[in-house]
Amino acid sequence: MKNFGEIITSQANHIQKVIDFDSKTDKLYQLDFTASNTELTPEILSDTDLFINWVNTKLHDNHATYGIGGYNEHRTIYARSEHFNAAEEPRRLHLGVDIWAPARTAIYNFYDAKVHSFANNNNFGDYGATIILTYEIENITFQVLYGHLSLASLTGLEEGMMIPAGSKIAELGIKEENGFWPPHLHMQVILDMQGLKGDFPGVCRFSARTSYLANCPDPNLILKYTFG
Repeated sequence: MKNFGEIITSQANHIQKVIDFDSKTDKLYQLDFTASNTELTPEILSDTDLFINWVNTKLHDNHATYGIGGYNEHRTIYARSEHFNAAEEPRRLHLGVDIWAPARTAIYNFYDAKVHSFANNNNFGDYGATIILTYEIENITFQVLYGHLSLASLTGLEEGMMIPAGSKIAELGIKEENGFWPPHLHMQVILDMQGLKGDFPGVCRFSARTSYLANCPDPNLILKYTFG
């Protein structure tokens, strides 16, 4: 049986864009949120507006349209939120890919899907408005979580609703509706939702890394066909 990566590769010609991107004019910049990035001081991380300015400055200075990255990245930035700071072991390992872009940037569906669930995960540092879609490709079913969206993106959704490939599914939210983060998309592939709806951990404890990464393959397997 093919694994997730092999299936996505076999469907490369049918995978559509997730975000508007022109490879001739647009540039991506990989943002680093690990401990090696000493530019991100506690002062910046404690103030969302300063954090937004830092992201925007990095993109501007590197002539980039979007920031991108983060899968399997052990991040220090989650120390800013109690949401990730369990006493026994804080959650720091990122399980999705982030695309950092201006608020209201359009997000599109890359393949025919159904609405699995949706919610407003309205905690500081959480996803904010969240949509989870179910995909079936070559008889394998999986979900993709789209987080940090605008609240308006949830309007009119119903579980089981068909979402055609290529259709606009959401816009990125402002800080007040995206969990108080600089505007960005968190995109996460999930093979087993484990009975959850409207939410799924996007960051795990490092000690649980192996099982979570096995359940959440790299979304860049999808995005690389979008960005070329």
